[in-house]
Amino acid sequence: MKHRLFWPVVCLLALIALNTAVRPRFIKVTLRDGELYGAPIDILRQSAPLMLVALGMTLVIATRGIDLSVGAVMAISGAVTLTIIDGSGSSGSLGTVLLAMAAGVGLSLLLGVWNGFLVAVAKIQPIIATLVLMLAGRGVALLITGGFITTVVSPPLKYFASGYLFWVPFAFIIALVAIIVVAVVERRTALGVLTEAVGINPEASRLAGVRSRGIIFTAYVASAGLAGVAGIIYSSNIMAADANAAGELIELYAILAVVLGGTSLLGGKFSIAGTVIGVLIIQTLQSTILFLGVPSAEAPVFFAAVVILVVLIQAPRVHRMASSLVRRGRAREADSHVEKQKVAA
Repeated sequence: MKHRLFWPVVCLLALIALNTAVRPRFIKVTLRDGELYGAPIDILRQSAPLMLVALGMTLVIATRGIDLSVGAVMAISGAVTLTIIDGSGSSGSLGTVLLAMAAGVGLSLLLGVWNGFLVAVAKIQPIIATLVLMLAGRGVALLITGGFITTVVSPPLKYFASGYLFWVPFAFIIALVAIIVVAVVERRTALGVLTEAVGINPEASRLAGVRSRGIIFTAYVASAGLAGVAGIIYSSNIMAADANAAGELIELYAILAVVLGGTSLLGGKFSIAGTVIGVLIIQTLQSTILFLGVPSAEAPVFFAAVVILVVLIQAPRVHRMASSLVRRGRAREADSHVEKQKVAA
């Protein structure tokens, strides 16, 4: 119970058990025409964009930072990708689609360089530095699309979000590859330890010879790059570049997923596995709200109430209070038993 992932896993399993009790078909997965179908598969596919954004947010938060611009980066990446495809005249060409995607992700990385420069070099507070791009980014995306929603018909692009590879949604495979790469880099090399050192105490790590500026810079570039890929998945899912809707509030959901996974907003210790579980909790909860038929106007309130409950269940102070109450109860039972023995004697 003391493991940092214990309570996140318990919360996720509780949501799955609740859904299964209400609708037994929830956990049923079927194989049809070489493709897996079912609620769990839908959750994995739909969680891909948030999973990518949350992974990047984990790295940024681990350095004691925050990235509020990921939603705007998603919008810009999707706008660039679909604008290039729409203007190419060969939207069905795989080469054109790959080139457009490379342009979208490349611009996202440049935006990450901008954020990294403001935070690591110019020493601007992360919340202010990324707020600039958060406010201006959607305007940039609107400029790219000419103020309209750009739609395309492109089978290769559609496959990116809706296709299957080895019976599994291709979007989830992209997220899974990103999880593995980030986990290997952060947990199988010294970079993870250095990232935690920078997050715990940037000045002490600098005096110890750690190049904190480069680590912080890299975290923001990685966050923007992952957000760029997430933006392409979102746009390919609806086959349109919507600058206003793409990545809306996803930065807040990403921060929530990171916190639910046990990573501290104060920086330092972080958990990639915890972030993955946090994303699955959020996506499963959204699926539950949809199934229960909660009106869209009331859904945020319901979502917030459940999230508060989940956070309280995971809170260490709540655990200590519960343990204290249990110990007091046992002590009273022991004292009562002793008194009864004295009376009997």
